[in-house]
Amino acid sequence: MCNRARYSGEPETLFGSAAELFEERPRDNRFNPVELRPKSRNYVIRQQDGKRAWDVMTWDVLGGQAAYPMTNVRNLQLPQWRRLAEKPENRCIIPLTEFAEFTPEKHDLGDGKPPLKGEMWFSVVDQPTFAVAGFWQPTNNGAGFTMVTCDANELVEPIHPKAMITILEPSDVDRWLSGSYEDIVDLQRPYDASRMTVAGPVFPTRQQPPSA
Repeated sequence: MCNRARYSGEPETLFGSAAELFEERPRDNRFNPVELRPKSRNYVIRQQDGKRAWDVMTWDVLGGQAAYPMTNVRNLQLPQWRRLAEKPENRCIIPLTEFAEFTPEKHDLGDGKPPLKGEMWFSVVDQPTFAVAGFWQPTNNGAGFTMVTCDANELVEPIHPKAMITILEPSDVDRWLSGSYEDIVDLQRPYDASRMTVAGPVFPTRQQPPSA
């Protein structure tokens, strides 16, 4: 599942939001929206009291109450996720500029170290910043969010056949944030592969040796 992503920006008037935060921006080293990782704190857009603006939440909708961070959810018929899907106040969108999936196979980099999987980075050609469907809720450790996944499209499927994050059309953001449960289920579908691109593999934890 998607556990690496990036957002190269700051709060602005994207997707009909005000360019401001609901809560004060945190000042600690877990908040780095340029490099999103599980349990990091990241920007999301949500609605509150009729206003749409930004917030900062931890990428784990269960707030550390599970064996691993709950960064992605898919089966919206499960009671715990349907409860969030049915309530507009628990929906959010996560603005991204790209997201990563690991290659299914390991690569030998010829550096004498064990082979490892590479990162493939996906972006949306017609949306430099795109909206990912998500849910959020208060937890004992502060507000936490998760991204909603769907079937993989033709571009993502060779790398990660099980699923991909649900990328919304800009015109569907209002429907995601304000629509019915049936609207949410209808929007849980793969983005058009012809409007996406992929780069990689890259190996950020290792340096490939220079060619002779």
